[in-house]
Amino acid sequence: MKMPKLVWLLIIGMAVNVTGASFIWPLNTIYIHNELGKSLSVAGIVLMLNSGASVVGNLLGGKMFDRFGGYLSVMTGILIALVSLVGMVMLHSWPWYPIWLILVGFGSGIVFPSIYAMAGVAWPEGGRRTFNAIYLAQNLGVALGAALGGFMADISFNIIFIANLVLFVVFFFIAFFGYREADNLHKDRKVEEVKEIVDKSRFNALIIVCVAYCLCWIGYVQWQTTISSYTQTIGISLQQYSMLWALNGVLIIVGQPLIRPFVRLIEDKIKTQIAVGITIFIVSFVVTSFAESFMMFVVGMVILTIGEMFVWPAVPTIANMLAPEGRVGTYQGIVNSTATLGRAIGPVVGGVVVDLYNMQVMFVVMIALLIVSFLFLKVYDKGLEK
Repeated sequence: MKMPKLVWLLIIGMAVNVTGASFIWPLNTIYIHNELGKSLSVAGIVLMLNSGASVVGNLLGGKMFDRFGGYLSVMTGILIALVSLVGMVMLHSWPWYPIWLILVGFGSGIVFPSIYAMAGVAWPEGGRRTFNAIYLAQNLGVALGAALGGFMADISFNIIFIANLVLFVVFFFIAFFGYREADNLHKDRKVEEVKEIVDKSRFNALIIVCVAYCLCWIGYVQWQTTISSYTQTIGISLQQYSMLWALNGVLIIVGQPLIRPFVRLIEDKIKTQIAVGITIFIVSFVVTSFAESFMMFVVGMVILTIGEMFVWPAVPTIANMLAPEGRVGTYQGIVNSTATLGRAIGPVVGGVVVDLYNMQVMFVVMIALLIVSFLFLKVYDKGLEK
């Protein structure tokens, strides 16, 4: 089954976008804490505001897609983020840095659900493969950006800000010239009448599975916040920490053939795929809680990466399956905003727990939240069965 040209352009655009963003997001806590001299709690609040702006952007982007089409929504988000990145290059001291970070979060938030929704509409028969392709593009960007970001940060954070801006300009031109045909797809879609009770059941199912998704992200984001800062205190360099994320991205790409046979066995059981992924997340946190050397963090990251390969592509797939005709953008916006909400809450929760107690307590709290996510996953589709 041949992948449409638009989906390929969406994949390329996502890879370029995320590569630029990955120069800096793994190092945000380190920059705020070490370079700007703020506490972990303050860093957590800044990242929470950044993610909160992304939540608003996600919801707005999904609505804009359903109403105006993918091209306008993507270009709107790109322009907002582009202006903010110019500001970040020129002024990145306190308090300008968090201001630009919040605006970038809002602009990028508009872009992501629109890309997922465009991919789903452009290649509906692709199913899970559609969203797995976008997911792989994201992680190719993570691998490239995180690997290069650590080396650039050791020279100067200014280089990171400039490189991020340059790649976002490239993304702008890809979208400007390549995504226009998305509006034709939007206009050709016929919105069908949906029975209210079915629509409500689908929406409720989406919200319940998104709660589980959010809890997973609260745990996952600790690797970008509290764990990143902790690695600095035990003598792990910025380059080594950035290489953990490069490893994450590379593993997701090269590891696909390894997990594909297992995924095929449970291809029609999306719920089981997520449950397997959450279990692997828990194992990762147990292992990492004992880590005192770089190699132990490598082991923890490898296990974490295997878990996310099961969970992250599955949730947008569920949203696409549940969405009534004409609401795919809204449903993808909710999924993206849920992930962003987890990234917003996670740094604050993790930072406060570490400041009040220690890293070991943080690991226990995150494992407990992952266990709770199982309960929401178990019941999310009960209303649909009825």
